[in-house]
Amino acid sequence: MSVRASPTAIVAGAGAIGAIALLWSAPFLWMVVASLRPDSAGSLDIASLMPSWPPSWANFRLAWESADFLLNYWNTLMVVAGTLTVQLVTMSLAGYAFARLRFRGRDLIFYLFLLQLMIVPPVLIVPNLKTVTRLGIYDTLWGVMAPYWASAFGTFLMRQTFLGIPRDFEDAAEIDGCTLLQTLRYVLLPLAKPALIAFGIVSVVAHWNEFLWPLMVIDSPSHRTLTLGLASFVSSGEGDAEWGLIAAGTLIVSLPLFAGFIAFQRQFINSFVMSGIK
Repeated sequence: MSVRASPTAIVAGAGAIGAIALLWSAPFLWMVVASLRPDSAGSLDIASLMPSWPPSWANFRLAWESADFLLNYWNTLMVVAGTLTVQLVTMSLAGYAFARLRFRGRDLIFYLFLLQLMIVPPVLIVPNLKTVTRLGIYDTLWGVMAPYWASAFGTFLMRQTFLGIPRDFEDAAEIDGCTLLQTLRYVLLPLAKPALIAFGIVSVVAHWNEFLWPLMVIDSPSHRTLTLGLASFVSSGEGDAEWGLIAAGTLIVSLPLFAGFIAFQRQFINSFVMSGIK
């Protein structure tokens, strides 16, 4: 027996969803409006919430010239790509080991490994900072990436994904003469593509927006990521309350993620649905 919602309920639900979406997007909409206004300096008032016509791109030009965003973009891309590349390797190997290989204490080691998910990241800053310093990679992009190369969440995700793949595929690959690594690379990983994409999205967004750890590790302006560059840019503009300039700088930092989500929205949603991430 199917239950069909009435047109009134559908309209009411759509209206509620629209109102929530508008409320959630209000800060972003104000940021866009403020960045396109030529007179956004000074105190915030109702007038600053109204768009101007024609829109002015002066704030974006001045923001780009006032900070080295191009270098910050490069550093951030290096951190995001380097971290994700190593994570995909380590979590795939660890996930396969915990899902398929049999060794003494496997489950105990796995549960101990998952304890990392229960630790608040700031608690690990001091020991990680000591380790990075002893390794001689302090004030380098390697120092920013190193603590994230082993991901408990990624290992758990890959383990659960591999457990859901029938062993028949591995048996067929073994009959064809594939080694363990060949089976993992050519058989299991293609089947685990939705989980890999889903984790990649989570990793890229997290490390693109990471602020506290790079702040602790990076001293040189030439090694700053986008979040550090934006913080420095905002602190220099707060004295004159140049809200339009600050909004333009914030959009310069965040626009790639928005553009990526809009361009690949369907793929993003499908990856999360197929990987089972709630």
